[in-house]
Amino acid sequence: MFKRVGLFVLTNILVITTISIAYNLFVAFTGINQYGGYYIPLLVFCTFWGFGGAFISLLMSKFIAKRAYNVQIIDPLAPDGKSRELLFRVHSLATKAGLEKMPEVGIYDSPEINAFATGPSRNNALVAISTGLLNRMNDEEVNGVLGHEISHVANGDMVTMTLIQGVVNSFVMFFARIIAKVVASQSDEKNQYAIQFGLTILLDIVFSLLGSILVATFSRYREFRADAGGAKLAGRQAMINGLRRLQSQFSQIAPDNSSVSSLKISNKPAGVMALFSTHPPLEERIARLEKAYVV
Repeated sequence: MFKRVGLFVLTNILVITTISIAYNLFVAFTGINQYGGYYIPLLVFCTFWGFGGAFISLLMSKFIAKRAYNVQIIDPLAPDGKSRELLFRVHSLATKAGLEKMPEVGIYDSPEINAFATGPSRNNALVAISTGLLNRMNDEEVNGVLGHEISHVANGDMVTMTLIQGVVNSFVMFFARIIAKVVASQSDEKNQYAIQFGLTILLDIVFSLLGSILVATFSRYREFRADAGGAKLAGRQAMINGLRRLQSQFSQIAPDNSSVSSLKISNKPAGVMALFSTHPPLEERIARLEKAYVV
């Protein structure tokens, strides 16, 4: 669950940093700072590459997920018994959700209790499930989690998050360069370019991290929406039971366990870290599902 947005945000920061370095090299060779009309071309550049960087991250998300977690895609033609059953369950939920093309389904070897969906579109998606989740959840609970992930695909959440990230990127790149230019102009002419170059890179990273707070806020909203969708697809109780199993497993494992720490969805971050959380606390998600279905 966390991995879908986490991978996207990390890739996006790397892309923006790469674009930033390329832009500064372009400025160094063309001397664009020396000419009038700097701000309008800069705004156009930042908007183009801000959205471009986000969509590059989106297009790469499925490929990176497969490589980063060594996801083994289930062959729909010749899977074993358990794999065939898992594939059938995912495809049944996808059909119920109205997806025209079935997502790829994969398993990755990890003790963590997790699953995630990613991909550039509804018709080009991947649903990956950890062996830890399959081993520790019963069929009903697994269905709840799968319904949640299929809802992300059906809702087009990755594209939505990409558009939000594109807006954030554009502002990040624009204001980072404006501030860097203003600060550098106060220094000796000999050092202006070096200061502007270094400060631009630094501000890109800092503003990207701050922008991720806004992205995380929207992500938390989309998680509540996917929970509701999962409840419709797999059943309210299956969705609630899946979340409760995550909650109970977290309470049984030491907080410093790396497999649980990587989840970032079972614990309740405190203070400033709560702003960067892409998932709401499990107790809040369960409470919303229970209240939403009170007759």
